[in-house]
Amino acid sequence: MNRSLGVMAVLAVLAAGCASRGSVRELRADVTALAAELAGVRAAQTSAARDLARAQEELTVLDARLGAIGTSVGAVAADVARLAGRVDAADAALRETRARVDALPAAAPPPAERRPAPRARPAPPQTAESAEQAYAAALATFRAREHGQAVLDFLDFIAKHPRHALAGNAQYWIGEAYYVQRDHRQALAEFQKVLELGAGKVADALVKIGLCYVNLRDIPRARAAWRRVVREHGDSGAAATARGLLRTHTASRRR
Repeated sequence: MNRSLGVMAVLAVLAAGCASRGSVRELRADVTALAAELAGVRAAQTSAARDLARAQEELTVLDARLGAIGTSVGAVAADVARLAGRVDAADAALRETRARVDALPAAAPPPAERRPAPRARPAPPQTAESAEQAYAAALATFRAREHGQAVLDFLDFIAKHPRHALAGNAQYWIGEAYYVQRDHRQALAEFQKVLELGAGKVADALVKIGLCYVNLRDIPRARAAWRRVVREHGDSGAAATARGLLRTHTASRRR
């Protein structure tokens, strides 16, 4: 501002005819300096404008990336929650199954030595004791994770003892053998046969029917099976498992 006033004063002196050559040189120097300063200011302003535009573009790109990341994180969180619910349900069912298996009678050990009979005798008819031993042996095969052989043994048991009290249990373990091998369609068909036998494993079979439907992505039928457990077997351990599964899958649907 002071330089501008000085220039104006010099110009006034020149207009009045009172300026000297030295004053004119000084004036020209000042004008040149002002022009250079103005050019520098304009260059800085242009550079700042470019930097601002570049920063705005980068901010727009970052906002877009942040939005995409937020969406991905939400989807992953939902998937994790659903998987956690399924794992908890499977763990609960597994704990209950192990408890029930442990409560079953163990297979009787074979006799230490068998001596041949002095003469041939007709084989005695199957008794209740021998049927229970056959069931226990098939269950031991299942617990040894020989699932294919266990299915054959349980099928043989049902064929020989279709009216035995353990026939429904044998059918349940056939379904369980397919379930642990992740053949959920076949497991569903085998568990449904338990309902036809009407034995003590009906409530457990309904719980597993629901889990089969979950793996087949048919949640409405899964919930229907669990509601039936609660309605018809409300005091059983299977009903407690079914209530937990209903709560889990209701929460996962709300997400």
